[in-house]
Amino acid sequence: MRVSFGRSAATAALVTAVSLGLAGCGLGGADEAEAQRVAQAAAEEALTKSRERVQAYLDAIEAKDVEAGRSQLCAVLHDAFDGAATGPNGDFADHFKVPQTEIIDVRPGPAGHEVSASVTVTVGKRKATRPLLFTVTRDGLDWCISDERPGGNSPDPGSGSATGTAPAPAP
Repeated sequence: MRVSFGRSAATAALVTAVSLGLAGCGLGGADEAEAQRVAQAAAEEALTKSRERVQAYLDAIEAKDVEAGRSQLCAVLHDAFDGAATGPNGDFADHFKVPQTEIIDVRPGPAGHEVSASVTVTVGKRKATRPLLFTVTRDGLDWCISDERPGGNSPDPGSGSATGTAPAPAP
């Protein structure tokens, strides 16, 4: 009788261990799915924050608000910005008027998120539209523009752009 009781206890322990092990496997799958959802949400937030930073910078250029523009840049760029922003070729030069800006595309890049924009500049009666490529990175807990250069990415032809919104038609 005692042997029978020992086998029952051992069988019960084995069934419990296997059940917990299988339940753990199921939880692992749920953890992976949750991790993927969290990663997706973080990636979408990064693209949104990148777009917001560049849009705020473009708005500052249009308004000739140097301090608002400076605040969108990473701290390491502040000295260079201070020296060049209002200079003859700076984004905030008095003789430039910026009647139109547009964000064309936002996508992950090798050094951060790349935000392509189109900026229309007028000087007197002359008008030119130029592409700019901004790189936005995370600096501590916040996002900031870490680079600006001529050029840009073309929108993804499959979806209109990397953010899923089609660019506005050219005027």
